[in-house]
Amino acid sequence: MREVIDRSVYSRIYIGKLGELTLKGSNEHFFEWQLMTNMRLALEGVEAKLYTRSGRLYVFCTPESSAGVEYALSHILGITGWAAVSATGKDIGAISQAVLDVARQEAARGAKSFKIEAKREDKSFPMNSYEIASHVAGPVFDTGILSVDVHTPDIVIKVEVRDDCYVYAEPRGNGGRYGMSGRRGLPVGVSGKGLLLLSGGIDSPVAGYRMMRRGMKVECAYFHSYPYTSKEAEDKVHTLARIIADYGVDTHLNIIPFTDVQMKIKSAAPKEYTTLMLRICMMKAANLLAERISANCIITGESLGQVASQTAENLAVTESFAERPVYRPLIGMDKEEITATALEIGSYETSILPYEDCCVLFTPRHPVLKAKLDDAREIYRRLEIDQLVQKAFDDRRIFRYSLRDTLGSRYATRPFTAQDGECRGRLHGE
Repeated sequence: MREVIDRSVYSRIYIGKLGELTLKGSNEHFFEWQLMTNMRLALEGVEAKLYTRSGRLYVFCTPESSAGVEYALSHILGITGWAAVSATGKDIGAISQAVLDVARQEAARGAKSFKIEAKREDKSFPMNSYEIASHVAGPVFDTGILSVDVHTPDIVIKVEVRDDCYVYAEPRGNGGRYGMSGRRGLPVGVSGKGLLLLSGGIDSPVAGYRMMRRGMKVECAYFHSYPYTSKEAEDKVHTLARIIADYGVDTHLNIIPFTDVQMKIKSAAPKEYTTLMLRICMMKAANLLAERISANCIITGESLGQVASQTAENLAVTESFAERPVYRPLIGMDKEEITATALEIGSYETSILPYEDCCVLFTPRHPVLKAKLDDAREIYRRLEIDQLVQKAFDDRRIFRYSLRDTLGSRYATRPFTAQDGECRGRLHGE
């Protein structure tokens, strides 16, 4: 049984649409449970109550908490759309007044036309959906607040008769879609765990985001080559990890010092193979970390043909050194498509800051484009570099970032202890 919510305290109400979760048949409750778990973790420092029912997420909060709730609803994956709603009793007069109030609010924001969409989940209500829509549209039309447009209205006023009646507006947005945009996909945590090789560029944060949208928990590894890569380059990656954490509930960022590894490659490997050897060594370190954190796969931001290390032949060579499946969610995307997603999730402005990562600084003028696996294995064997890779892994620094910390620092409405910062020793859960 759900707890009774004091509406005099929790007077702000939001409804989220669950979308894909509702198609999971007998597993639907597991997906809803994970979504609720993620929301509760995120809102730990914010005054809010929530529950799910019939494909909807209900969030009740105090007025002071509304900004934090809206931030969470905009970032938690698995919610296709959300809106602030007005709740009223299941009386047609009260419903009509709520619709009229919403219409006035939207007209004040510049809306000119509307349509009504009603949904009657409570079949004991004496009017069906069509009758509800017809009845509540009359006062809006009669007062001349908005004109009727059933094809392309500026707003759609939704009326949902459930345990209460909920009324809200879905404004028309880009591409003709309506409503507050949510983050479609599956709740993070239902599809295992992946290790993201995070650089300071545009691609890898987008790759991590795309896997999180399919329900995968993402942890991050960044290879740093100080002093050849600057402190500002590392700072970029910390910011990108925070962005990833806001969508993925939380994440750990592992900073792996790779200077000695890169210098060994530069001095001992054929010039044209230095980038490929670096990628292979990164994969070997990723194997160690994936084993430590029990990751199901390794995730990269590689896109076929984008740079020399991402030809079909070189990708095959690199992957042959992996001990777990390598997922490349951007493999068939071009830079324009990737950039569009980076802009959407807010990582683009950080990614384009002019601080190069270790891959760029050590790129040879004429890298090998179609490496042969036997040649690559022989060059790697001659490097005798496994001990340096192991030492780099052992010397890693670990940081934790979470959506809860973001909300706690910006929107906390009750005592809150942030968990942000460096984690010495083992990762949480090891």
